[in-house]
Amino acid sequence: MQSALKPEIFRKLYRDFADQNPKWNEIPSSKGDVYVWDEKSDYIHEPPFFQDFSMDVGKIDNITGARVLGIFGDSVTTDHISPAGAIKATSPAGQYLISRGIKPEDFNSYGSRRGNDLVMTRGTFANVRIKNLMVPGTEGGVTKHYPDGEQMSIFDAAMRYQKEKMPLIILAGHEYGTGSSRDWAAKGTKLLGVKAVVAASFERIHRSNLVGMGVLPLQFLDGVTAQSLGLDGSQTFSIGGLSDAIQPGQRLTLEIQSKDGEKRYVPVKLRIDTPIEIDYYRHGGILPFVLRQLVAR
Repeated sequence: MQSALKPEIFRKLYRDFADQNPKWNEIPSSKGDVYVWDEKSDYIHEPPFFQDFSMDVGKIDNITGARVLGIFGDSVTTDHISPAGAIKATSPAGQYLISRGIKPEDFNSYGSRRGNDLVMTRGTFANVRIKNLMVPGTEGGVTKHYPDGEQMSIFDAAMRYQKEKMPLIILAGHEYGTGSSRDWAAKGTKLLGVKAVVAASFERIHRSNLVGMGVLPLQFLDGVTAQSLGLDGSQTFSIGGLSDAIQPGQRLTLEIQSKDGEKRYVPVKLRIDTPIEIDYYRHGGILPFVLRQLVAR
């Protein structure tokens, strides 16, 4: 190592880097201080995280009348939530790419198109092996839209719920979000309109990423799961006790209302674990939190 690593080598290799890469210099690029997004690109698209941005910090409030987008069992990985592999032609992401004039043989993969939120949001919960317990006997990103009970893709249901201005939650088992720390597992969840994830337990990094995207992580108490509560997705949910005064790890109440109007109240643990994460959540996530700090300087 001592004989090979000489300062002269690095000075030679990294001096005039641009001049040594003429092909790189031939790539057309936008000019100016602000990047100009190319609407013809299906690999890179401007994400909507800063739409309607303002310097006004949000207020933490209760979540009321939410519907369930999916009920999942144990060990759901970040690859289940946001796959990186092949894009099926029949999937929402595949149908979107086809509508853009792209042939299935040119789809490439979710991993290659992770710079395009329009593809990645459609791919959220779209792994062909994910099992939504709301639709027994099926695999893939399907769910039921309530109150009508119509079966459809998770993306289509989320978009319908957004038109209905209906908040959404995810119910899950143990070790939710295990696997690689895939950022789109939290980003896609946010863009689908999910306000909270209630799980038996969380993988450490994914829990943190959910908070960073402004999605509330809640944990069932020991021995309690969606299955033990007999939940099938037809219920509506409200989360009480949320305010600007919340503290890390405190108890909150999950209100479950069945189709016949009967209500049950289940204690859950707030999995916002640190004071700074409360600030992130109040701001709507770490992205607006950081932007507001930069603008305020």
